[in-house]
Amino acid sequence: MTAAAPATAFDFTLEAIEGGPLALSAYRGRPLLVVNTASFCGYTPQYAGLQKLHEQYGPKGLLVLGVPSQDFNQESAETKKIKEFCDANFGVTFPMTTLAHVQGSRASPFYAFLAAQAGGQPPRWNFHKYLVARDGRRVTSFSTQTGPQSPALVQAIEAALAAGPAA
Repeated sequence: MTAAAPATAFDFTLEAIEGGPLALSAYRGRPLLVVNTASFCGYTPQYAGLQKLHEQYGPKGLLVLGVPSQDFNQESAETKKIKEFCDANFGVTFPMTTLAHVQGSRASPFYAFLAAQAGGQPPRWNFHKYLVARDGRRVTSFSTQTGPQSPALVQAIEAALAAGPAA
């Protein structure tokens, strides 16, 4: 007997960077901005913009979720060092997970789900963004080059928030 495939992003439980489970079901009905992060990448300064989005839109319902990944060889292998780096350099207060694979055959089930829901678009580099609608099914993909404060991303976040709670 096999378990049913998750129907929404909220059906996944990840491992929090501090340890312990991070059940996305706790955020059901909220838009999610999921970003694969890396500490030693040219795009690492995007952490500051992600924190700004968290501060600006978190109170309105957006959940920013950082998912560190070593898939592009620009992340520490130690979760503790990743957390310390994010805290010290960017004051990150949005939730983050432990290291995860985000592409290819080794992609975590969560990232495989996101890529499939976004039309088969896996991350091609660090700081790829997935905006998950309140229903947990509709996923829009934004490339690494789309910064956290880009008009296209901000407009999409505002539209997802304006859509109201999931039915």
